[in-house]
Amino acid sequence: MNDKRSMPRAALSSNTCKMAKHLKRAAQGPESASPELRETVAGIIEEVRQDGMSAVRKYSKRFDDWNPDSFRVDAQTIERAARETPEELRASIDFARGQVLGFANKQRETLRDLEVETLPGVILGHKLIPVNAVGCYVPGGRYPLIASAIMTITTAKAAGVKRVIACAPAAKGGAGIHPAQLYAMAAAGADEIYSIGGVQALSAMTCGVEEILPVDMVVGAGNAYVAEAKRQLFGQVGIDLLAGPTEALIIADDTADARLVAADLLGQAEHGPTSQVILVTDSDPFGQRVIQEVEEWLAGTWPTADVSKQAWHNRAEVIVCSDREEMLRVADEIASEHVEIQTSDNDYFFDRLTNYGSMFIGERSTVAYGDKAIGTNHVLPTDGAARYTGGLWVGKFLKTVTYQKVSASGTRLVAPHVAAICDAEMMAGHAITARMRLERE
Repeated sequence: MNDKRSMPRAALSSNTCKMAKHLKRAAQGPESASPELRETVAGIIEEVRQDGMSAVRKYSKRFDDWNPDSFRVDAQTIERAARETPEELRASIDFARGQVLGFANKQRETLRDLEVETLPGVILGHKLIPVNAVGCYVPGGRYPLIASAIMTITTAKAAGVKRVIACAPAAKGGAGIHPAQLYAMAAAGADEIYSIGGVQALSAMTCGVEEILPVDMVVGAGNAYVAEAKRQLFGQVGIDLLAGPTEALIIADDTADARLVAADLLGQAEHGPTSQVILVTDSDPFGQRVIQEVEEWLAGTWPTADVSKQAWHNRAEVIVCSDREEMLRVADEIASEHVEIQTSDNDYFFDRLTNYGSMFIGERSTVAYGDKAIGTNHVLPTDGAARYTGGLWVGKFLKTVTYQKVSASGTRLVAPHVAAICDAEMMAGHAITARMRLERE
């Protein structure tokens, strides 16, 4: 196809920036949902919509081998999870929650209601109203993702959402939600917690089944099935964003530590075999050193080499640019979810980059901090969506609604212009409503 947007984002950058060369290219492009996957998701959603809890039970049993008397997690189970979570880990979870809550509260403070007299007798304004009910999906699968509970539930609560429910799949072995994950969900402030996973969880929260009342918005990451479910449910409910496999791009020059850069690339690669990791540099020798360091890590002591090696082969790229201006153009066109800056002039890129989900500036900063505990949110745009949106934040849970108050003097100023425009548009009924008000003054 000739449509550039159908190409992998990294390949697109090399076409645009002719001087850039690849020391390593990705073996495959980004995944898209197959027709079979889309059909499977649509079938589950429709079955939950029609059959309610019986469909939820059917798919929970099929996919997670989990079919308890009640999917809602009770207070005793939450208390037991707290006891089973080591004290040091509870302290770390509480620390992370505190950082995310603190930053979300500071963000909320920057958002204000507005009321202003724009003309004599014309008062316009907006109010920021929290969404009434939000469903947070907390993925399990390969790892019990503790931080995901904190990022979604805590932020919704900071926005003032009245009812926040959370769903997570049962851990393997029929033991319910992983204790540390459950502790994090409860500590983050979820009003209701259900041990349901996958498409059936998103469907249950959207449609409402038995005791699970429907929500107005669903948020949270997940696998390809969860992402497709959010795409299909969008409109019936709001969503945060459509997130694909995770991405990290590192901008580094020859002043950076090649071994540290290699570790950061592999750290993000352990999310899964389709994780995209990219190095953009202006130094061919430095790029070669990073590749060598990665290979040494994978052949030696890297703890998740089985997964990271697949991602390194499938989706990793090392791009060498002619200068920092080209590095900037390549990074902005790729529009990665995470961007690390490790150069001799970090401010150059910080001041000029426009397309990224979250930025990590200097060698002391790392994606892992943002993913887990530093306070910024880790639900971020992927697949080039950073060109037009940011990630999850407190403002995502707030509706900006407008209003007007008009006096007699305001009517005399506004009504004639409204009527004239209505006449020109041949919307006579609209014109009548304006002129009636004018005639009454």
